[in-house]
Amino acid sequence: MVRQNRSAGNNKTEMPETSLADIAAYCDRNLRTAEIGDYDGAANGLQVENSGAVTRIATAVDASLATVKLAVAVKADLLIVHHGLFWSPRQPWTGKNYELLRLLVDNNLAVYSSHLPLDAHPRLGNNARLCATLGLKNLKPFFASHGQAIGFKSRTKISRADLAARLEKAAGAKPGIIPGGKNICENIGVVTGGAGTELKQAAAEGVDTFITGEGPHWTYALAEELGLNVFYGGHYATETFGVKALAAELSRKFKLPWEFLDHPTGL
Repeated sequence: MVRQNRSAGNNKTEMPETSLADIAAYCDRNLRTAEIGDYDGAANGLQVENSGAVTRIATAVDASLATVKLAVAVKADLLIVHHGLFWSPRQPWTGKNYELLRLLVDNNLAVYSSHLPLDAHPRLGNNARLCATLGLKNLKPFFASHGQAIGFKSRTKISRADLAARLEKAAGAKPGIIPGGKNICENIGVVTGGAGTELKQAAAEGVDTFITGEGPHWTYALAEELGLNVFYGGHYATETFGVKALAAELSRKFKLPWEFLDHPTGL
């Protein structure tokens, strides 16, 4: 596991401290947590409290037993994630669930989760940051989900091969490509994560090229029928951008050190 370190520039012995409530309120306000629709299991916002103070932030794509252990190892007291703890019922609190709960409580580790609010954010979001990394400009809202657009689209001209190279550099792995459209991409839509089942929606919203994280086997034939280029950059890989940007923002605002805990799934 590779761990990427970031710091607010503080002397670690000083142990700067900030109220957990202040950090959570700042995130809720800036991510518009209460206003952005999401899946029922997302439970956006503060999912687990600690004793009330934060001295070190860790961030990861997923909240899991593995990433909680990584957060404990770096002595974080706040873990910020894109995929939270409560997508499906956690009860009963036995076995691995109990181990997870005990680690959180015994190590005073709070958990804050932001799913679609972080996807949709025009500056810190997964989609905005991936677009910026790919060099896509003049972004317009794209891809309606749960009452709002969560992605972005851009008009440009770039060859399919060059776009693939940019995505490979950004995501750190060679993307899967369905060459269903023209060799020159002109209308590019970006929705990170698992939007591969929604190719018809992407095409209906006017793009000839769709970049997302993953999709099932049957989308290959569908993309060919739609005349759509599709890039699968990896669900995990395309959703590392938002949590890093949010943690860096909090580090600047509250003068706290942060670390990204890389626990890739390969999916």
